[in-house]
Amino acid sequence: MATRHDTAAAPVKEGGAAPGRPPADSEAARKKRARLSRRWQRDMRWSPYAFVSPFFLLFVAFGLFPLIYTGWASLHQVELTAPTDMNWVGLRNYTRIFDDDFFWNAAKNTLTIGIISTVPQLLMAMGLAHILNYKLRGSTFYRVVMLAPYATSIAAASLVFVLLFGRDYGMINWVLNAVGFDHVDWQNDKWPSQIAVSSIIIWRWTGYNALIYLAAMQAIPQDLYESAALDGASRWRQFLHVTLPSLRPTILFTVVVSTIGASQVFGEPLLFDANKGASGGSQHQFQTLGLYLYEQGWVNQHLGRASAIAWTMFLILIVIGVVNYVISRRLRASS
Repeated sequence: MATRHDTAAAPVKEGGAAPGRPPADSEAARKKRARLSRRWQRDMRWSPYAFVSPFFLLFVAFGLFPLIYTGWASLHQVELTAPTDMNWVGLRNYTRIFDDDFFWNAAKNTLTIGIISTVPQLLMAMGLAHILNYKLRGSTFYRVVMLAPYATSIAAASLVFVLLFGRDYGMINWVLNAVGFDHVDWQNDKWPSQIAVSSIIIWRWTGYNALIYLAAMQAIPQDLYESAALDGASRWRQFLHVTLPSLRPTILFTVVVSTIGASQVFGEPLLFDANKGASGGSQHQFQTLGLYLYEQGWVNQHLGRASAIAWTMFLILIVIGVVNYVISRRLRASS
């Protein structure tokens, strides 16, 4: 007959703990919890700074340091052939710029090209966004097509437009000749060349702004349109009295961004007439401030003067930003 052996747990002394286990509230456990708590607090406090630190490191290396160094170089006479040899000249580079007719010519060209490219661009973007805001078949395809010019290389786009605006064999002149107009010298005449350069900018950025307007339109509550329709408003009146007032912040944003982009136009005029390079045509007829800066710094090798031009452009952008801030505050106050 099998004998049954019962095993009982070892008796635990009163006030003691099980053998082999430290007390739950021992000094070592408390120290470990305190250490983990401090580590967790440090992690919560410093981890966000560690995550964003790469951006600030890159900004200091490629943004802040070049800005400060350019400002310092603008106060010296320094050449590209000897960038370490600096002679202090104070504000002479700035006074020479403002007395330079080529600078004012570049500033005027930048202004006119900016107006010719920005106004039609934003109007066309608004119209395209209004059309895409309706329920259309293949709307995703149309949106991708709108963004395709923005993703196209500036060099490729400029090469195509140079062929289109060719004087002797360009398609634009062929169409003009077919309807009874004379050939236009798009590269050597002032206004035709600026219109041609502006057309490249319009083609590249219209779809980008159209998608921004489309996103803003889709955020407008449908109740506003339904109320306007019940009041008998047509689609045109709904666009004027519902869509446009709701898009005022977005329109201001696109105007400011397009203005900043227009003040920095460089690739399109540089590649439009590759034979003239940074001069912007045979008579500097489409030379922008970006091209003038490049010509002074890397063609004429005057780094000090080019740095002064860069800082002048930077101050212009600050003025544009201040104007944007004032207008946006007034718009928020009025709304």
